[in-house]
Amino acid sequence: MRSFSPTNKVQGIKEEDEPEEEEEEELAHAETYAEYMPMKLKIGLRHPDPVVETSSLSSVSPPDVWYRLSIPEETIDRGWLSALQLEAITYAAQQHETFLPNGDRAAYLIGDGAGVGKGRTIAGIIYENYLLGRKRSLWFSVSNDLKYDAERDLRDIGAKNIQVHSLNKVNKGVIFATYSSLIGESQSGGKYKTRFKQLLHWCGSDFDGVIVFDECHKAKNVCPIGSSKPTKTGLAVLELQNNLPKARVVYASATGASEPRNMAYMNRLGIWGEGTPFKEFSNFIQAVERRGVGAMEIVAMDMKLRGMYIARQLSFAGVTFKIEEVPLTDDYIRMYNKAVRLWVSAREKFQQAANLMDAEQRMKKSMWGQFWSAHQRFFKYLCIASKVRRVVQLAREEVKNGKCVVIGLQSTGEARTLEALEEGGGELNDFVSTAKYVCGFFPLPSCLAGTALLKESETSSCVTSQDAVEVAQQMKRKLLEDLEELAEHLPPNTLDELIDELGGPDSVAEMTGRKGRVVSNDDGSISYESRSELDVPVEILNLTEKQRFMEGEKNIAIISEAASSGISLQADRRVKNQRRRVHMTLELPWSADRAIQQFGRTHRSNQVTAPEYVFLISELAGEQRFASIVAKRLESLGALTHGDRRATETRDLSRFNFDNKLLMYYKVLVCRNVTEVCPFFFPPSAEIRHGLIGVGLINVEDRSGILTLDKDYNNIGKFLNRILGMEVQQQNALFQYFSDTLTAVIQNAKKNGRYDMGILGKFASGDFFFFCVSVERGMSWEDVTHIWAEQSGPDDGFYVQVRNNKKTAILVKEVNTKKRLFLVYRPNTGKQLKLETYADIRKKWKKVLSEEAKQHWVDQYSSSADTCSHAYWRGNCKKASVGLQCDVGLRCRTYYVLCGSVLSVWTKVEGVLASVSGTNVKMQIVRLRTEDGQRIVGLIIPSNCTAPLINILSSSDQSQQLAVRQQQMWQQLHPQSINHFSKT
Repeated sequence: MRSFSPTNKVQGIKEEDEPEEEEEEELAHAETYAEYMPMKLKIGLRHPDPVVETSSLSSVSPPDVWYRLSIPEETIDRGWLSALQLEAITYAAQQHETFLPNGDRAAYLIGDGAGVGKGRTIAGIIYENYLLGRKRSLWFSVSNDLKYDAERDLRDIGAKNIQVHSLNKVNKGVIFATYSSLIGESQSGGKYKTRFKQLLHWCGSDFDGVIVFDECHKAKNVCPIGSSKPTKTGLAVLELQNNLPKARVVYASATGASEPRNMAYMNRLGIWGEGTPFKEFSNFIQAVERRGVGAMEIVAMDMKLRGMYIARQLSFAGVTFKIEEVPLTDDYIRMYNKAVRLWVSAREKFQQAANLMDAEQRMKKSMWGQFWSAHQRFFKYLCIASKVRRVVQLAREEVKNGKCVVIGLQSTGEARTLEALEEGGGELNDFVSTAKYVCGFFPLPSCLAGTALLKESETSSCVTSQDAVEVAQQMKRKLLEDLEELAEHLPPNTLDELIDELGGPDSVAEMTGRKGRVVSNDDGSISYESRSELDVPVEILNLTEKQRFMEGEKNIAIISEAASSGISLQADRRVKNQRRRVHMTLELPWSADRAIQQFGRTHRSNQVTAPEYVFLISELAGEQRFASIVAKRLESLGALTHGDRRATETRDLSRFNFDNKLLMYYKVLVCRNVTEVCPFFFPPSAEIRHGLIGVGLINVEDRSGILTLDKDYNNIGKFLNRILGMEVQQQNALFQYFSDTLTAVIQNAKKNGRYDMGILGKFASGDFFFFCVSVERGMSWEDVTHIWAEQSGPDDGFYVQVRNNKKTAILVKEVNTKKRLFLVYRPNTGKQLKLETYADIRKKWKKVLSEEAKQHWVDQYSSSADTCSHAYWRGNCKKASVGLQCDVGLRCRTYYVLCGSVLSVWTKVEGVLASVSGTNVKMQIVRLRTEDGQRIVGLIIPSNCTAPLINILSSSDQSQQLAVRQQQMWQQLHPQSINHFSKT
């Protein structure tokens, strides 16, 4: 434990000075990325494309390198593996020489983004171990198609002797298998009932070869939320590691840790368990989630510091992002509102029928679960359909301009198409409306004979009166009539319509998981056809379509989730089609994991030009639900996979991020006395409440008429899904209400220290380090006159205010002439982040010449060196009068920053923060750059917590104790080996 370092001066934190109140601190976000070069390894050629790392991760140094690679010099000298790929291979091999306190071999996590060459890195790890006599390896991924890529990667790095086999061929070399096969059962009744047991037998109990979990986000949800169960895949990945404790495990995915809860299968990282502050994974997840995204950022940086994690990605230089907002036509709005009314009516009739049938609670739960699932899919399809015309228009323009287009979808609607085909006896007379078939086929429990309103009822085992059944059947017939009337106006299947409008299958390369499609024939008729071709089976059709696109035979490609992992569609220097890619996201993915996979298809290594990304979002306010969820998940994704949550937050999508802050004022929607919840809220309109009642988010008590919240009111995903079922004007009113109150909520949270802003920057011209940092934010008269000299607006200039017989000056500069917004500079706190309106400035301030402002500016600048704003204006300060320090309005602020391996003493930090500042205070990570260029990354510790924390960390150096235990374990397992542990 080291004591405080000499005070470092840092400039650039800007805050607003509110003299009569506690001022609100505004820390500026730093730039997100820094150019990446290996720090400790000096072999290999430069990567062919610029690579970056988040600035927060770049501020952390990995351990020293002591491992010597066995990979041939030819592979290195010819650049078959680049310097940064060799770095990952080296650190993985080095980490694999370490054992956890429980005796398991430590694993390595590769978080490189799409296009960095993760496949070659994995191939290099397998090759390194093969050369050292470990001839067997397991490589798990998401698709059998990627086996060809694995063979290519091994061949490209010079490892031609290593054979890649499918799971049904158990030879030496690499077994390449999918996650689904890992949980598969043998159909042939052979020696092994499951593939899992077959793999364990092939490996043997002492297996010390490589196991690669590629695209390892597929193993998430080992630790599910709520009542859901762990996935079979996640449990199988966990069990395989438990059965092979000596295996050299590699986790590899750009999205492997999008939420800390999804890290449960990464038990070989040694973050939780024996010898760590967290006994179980549940303890780890509780601590991280309680302290917010700042805590997630600590995890990523700490893993790099320990040498178990690396995360780089291609530079986004040259990549353009654009939000294309698609207007809604009057006809579309009428159709949408009509559909809303149909669903509201269906909900009411379902409720009545359930009451008539006196259905059991279990049946009701199942019924409503399926009802709302269909409700969500229906309105999602309507949202997507609103953008088809604009996508077609944009795609044609881009192709005409010499570019090529990739359109991203998540679903194909194939299941609904097959239902329509079956209903029509194998024939179709029009494109299938996916939305209609979602609405028309509720899969409700057959026991509720009268409740299966939109589907023919089966024989009921329920005992019900004939009258009740008849009433329910009447309601069913009415809904069917309404549906048929609406069906004429519902849009066709998006994928089929896109392909048809863009020239048909001959012009569009389709890379999806469906087996057939609906096409329009030359005579105008409509028919269903298989996607397979005479010489191309369905199994390899996606690869064939990819080849046609890359060779320029087709200039438009449509990809679904089935093609989102592994397929490269960039403007590759090695292919014929080198047109710039325009990647249009028509349907925002349901999770950030899927979003990253799709976006990475067109931005990869060795490309001639970087892609353009176009996000299409309709004016339908509720569709911002999809943008908000993805934006929030991308925010978290950046925090863990790249150590900085802003890494994957596009500058445009952030404004659609209505996230869990909504929960802070959801109660207001039904609260009679708004000020009881929060004094700055205003009540929502009756229109908003009526819309929320229609989608079941607000309930009306039958007798009293009192409004109550749905029991799952705190489920933000459910809330945002449901509001798609409100009429267009209701959605707009609701989101306007949210927008108008969100700012007030955030400001209040910031004042209370409960708002989490991610990594913040403060800029200037193995042990734990406590830095006492002095931040200069004031502006001298000399500095402000340079800014004043460049001003030209008629209302720009100096203004003076008189208060308590004292005067102070500010400098203002107009930055938005339309809204009359001004940037403000103050002598004690410099440039303000909050813009002021001209009307507000004129209320409080009087414009003066610079000569008159000078003395007032200089006086406050000098005084603010050691006098707070309270004392400056009123002559006294309540805090100062009782012996406490007050920093409000001071020119220089002091921050205490804890640096080093914070994760290993997490519980101690937690204990101090909770006892002194409360359990809800978010952990705040900062990155500092001092005047002499020194970079510091760490955790801000409140000033009242520093003394107790220093005492605890000084008395018990937990990290040193852990190192000793690991060293002893190493020596027991490898008595003949040279001990390198002390060097790490």
